[in-house]
Amino acid sequence: MTHPIFQGIDPSWQPILDPIQDSIIHTFESISSSDYIPAVDRILAPLHYPLEKVRVVIVGQDPYPNPDYADGFAFSVRKEVQPFPASLTNILKELESDLGTTLPEDGNLERWSAQGVMLINRTLTTTAGQSHAHQRSGWLEITAVLIGAVAARGSVGILWGGNAHQLADLFEPSLVIKSAHPSPLSAYRGFFGSRPFSRANSLLEERGLTKIQW
Repeated sequence: MTHPIFQGIDPSWQPILDPIQDSIIHTFESISSSDYIPAVDRILAPLHYPLEKVRVVIVGQDPYPNPDYADGFAFSVRKEVQPFPASLTNILKELESDLGTTLPEDGNLERWSAQGVMLINRTLTTTAGQSHAHQRSGWLEITAVLIGAVAARGSVGILWGGNAHQLADLFEPSLVIKSAHPSPLSAYRGFFGSRPFSRANSLLEERGLTKIQW
């Protein structure tokens, strides 16, 4: 897999990617003439961590349309980004409410990924300045395969928003945590108060797994 989109991917994902490699390249080529974000080597950033270490999957919709925000991991931004995007601000508010956690100084959630939390959007790219620009490009089918691979291993699925809810059947029913999307347009319709972080940790501990340090 020499295409730049596969740069940095952990080798453990190879068996999952092999059957869909051509689809990924075709989908990328279909959007690459646009002003796409994130950068090509960040499109599959959630796969930079080993498949076998994934214990929780947080599924979002598509990248932040602001080029300064989109970095490959769903809802996350680079450490230097200030202020936080509104959806991320709402996630951190819910985290504080749920666990009493002191809010982090930066909005980079890759620290979660290092603990086995896969942060992945249903659509992996968009056009700068435009939400949902690539929703019909082919990413939905690809991310269903990727998310299905970790769901089949017994991961907890935290599904935020309608696009994410479509994948609920991939997970063991008892391991699904669903709510509205943390966007300001929907956060007050069921995201706030949903307590996804403590609920995920409870499910992990019930199965003898180490909880996430959110």
